[in-house]
Amino acid sequence: MTYNLFNGLRIFFRPLLVGLFNTSISWSMRWRVLVLQQFVFLTYTIPVAPYLFSRPFVTEYLPVFANRSVRTLVFKGKGKGSGRKLRPLHIDIHGGAFIGGLAEQDARICEMWANETGAIVLGITHRFAPEHVFPAAIDDVDATVQWIKDNAESRWGADPTLLTISGSSAGGNMAVASTQQPSCHGVSPTAYKGIITSYGVYELRLSPWQKPAPEKMPKSDPTSFLQPLFDSYAAPARARHIDDPRLSPLLAKRETLPNRMLMVIAGIDILLEEQTHFAKRINEEDERAGWTGKPRVETMLASEGFHGWLELPDIIIKKELKEAYWARCVEFLKEIHKSEGWAWERTSLYSCNLHFHKQDADFSNAHIS
Repeated sequence: MTYNLFNGLRIFFRPLLVGLFNTSISWSMRWRVLVLQQFVFLTYTIPVAPYLFSRPFVTEYLPVFANRSVRTLVFKGKGKGSGRKLRPLHIDIHGGAFIGGLAEQDARICEMWANETGAIVLGITHRFAPEHVFPAAIDDVDATVQWIKDNAESRWGADPTLLTISGSSAGGNMAVASTQQPSCHGVSPTAYKGIITSYGVYELRLSPWQKPAPEKMPKSDPTSFLQPLFDSYAAPARARHIDDPRLSPLLAKRETLPNRMLMVIAGIDILLEEQTHFAKRINEEDERAGWTGKPRVETMLASEGFHGWLELPDIIIKKELKEAYWARCVEFLKEIHKSEGWAWERTSLYSCNLHFHKQDADFSNAHIS
């Protein structure tokens, strides 16, 4: 209890501690981190508040490293599985511009995935910039994914050979970047079977202010003074890793990717172009290589959506709008599980009655391809 309280306070006050006491970082970056503290209270409180007294997950601290653990949320739905001895395994990486974030941000969709598919769903985290720059975060993710694979069966009764991964924003970057590990692609028995990204960061060869803005983007940004902070993960390493797909997954070779990818893309987002470019390139390369059947990369474009909209409370973004996208994500995982012989019958009561139809795009301002 004491450890959890201390750890929670450390997480919430990390920007303040870094800004005041981390003298290894330049003052121009530290004062921005201090300003960030006021935003952290809001952005952390919103996802954490619903779980203060009742949680659909268990918090575990995985001993991935000799000198530190990885805080992980574990979701397990109630029901009956068939076709395989072990449950599927799914790993989710939260967003946060590489400078923060909590696994609770994705708790709602992680709970849905666990309840609706029977998978063991793990929400993981990583070290943050500006004190930890590239490749710290992706190194953490790679090590944590490998540790989870090695311990999935004994610890949670989950199958590392039926593994999928997802991520939002910066988490989407690392979900795709982690495919570069040999055990995560190709003929490896623990290769990913599918990836889901939501407004993922695919291109880090450019700074945020260099990226093309869609026409509907606001002309002014009141948080523009924080942009150097948003670039603090990639900037110190950019020149040395300009062609590294672990930094910019946009560059990933098709041979390193799973056969199924689902990309949820926001239309009002500076990441729009890099995501659509990635999907188009991979599908065109597949076609030239003789790919048959459904395109490898499926995209869902919310033309009126903006960065982070799926994680906002229902009072801001209508629940029905978000559920059209969440439902497709659930069906996407079910399709992968079915192809691998897994079937699931849910017995737990759940508040969301999820159904996905192509026509949902009409009321949600979405284009689904």
